[in-house]
Amino acid sequence: MRLLTLLGTAIATTLLVSSTSAGPELVAFPHGYQTHFVRYTTVDKPERKPPIVRFMYVNPEALAAAKAGGDSPQGTVLVMEDHKAQLDAEGKPVTDARGRFVPTTELTNVFVMEKQPGWGAEYSEEQRNGEWEYAWYQPNGERKVGDFVKFEGCFACHKDNVADQDYNFTFAPFVAEMKK
Repeated sequence: MRLLTLLGTAIATTLLVSSTSAGPELVAFPHGYQTHFVRYTTVDKPERKPPIVRFMYVNPEALAAAKAGGDSPQGTVLVMEDHKAQLDAEGKPVTDARGRFVPTTELTNVFVMEKQPGWGAEYSEEQRNGEWEYAWYQPNGERKVGDFVKFEGCFACHKDNVADQDYNFTFAPFVAEMKK
């Protein structure tokens, strides 16, 4: 009986460790990011239906460390907010004087990308994005769950398109531009 108990404990521990060593559950919602993080760029997405405006944020510690050199440091947290773009009477995005979409105050999604030591080790080499993990949240900070929440697209798109930029589309180029 003792052997079965030990075996059961070992299996449960293994399952617990493996289930928490990879996946979106590792990425906590960064409460207060809109006031404590740095909004470093805005991206218009005309191909989305309806069109959206994305606000990109980074934790200040990561920004300071990245300015000093190299890739995004361990502990980097990147946040991407999706806002609906304002539409005119014909359903086309309203633009400002610079030709950029005017966002509404309606926040539709919050995506978080975080880099920590050892994260990603559980993934196959085809999927792994360095030590980054991804999570998708509702505007109120609740994690989105369900079969529709798939992160394979995040991993594939970031790996295929920006592996040479530490797997991020906007932050690495932003830091590189700041260093010029």
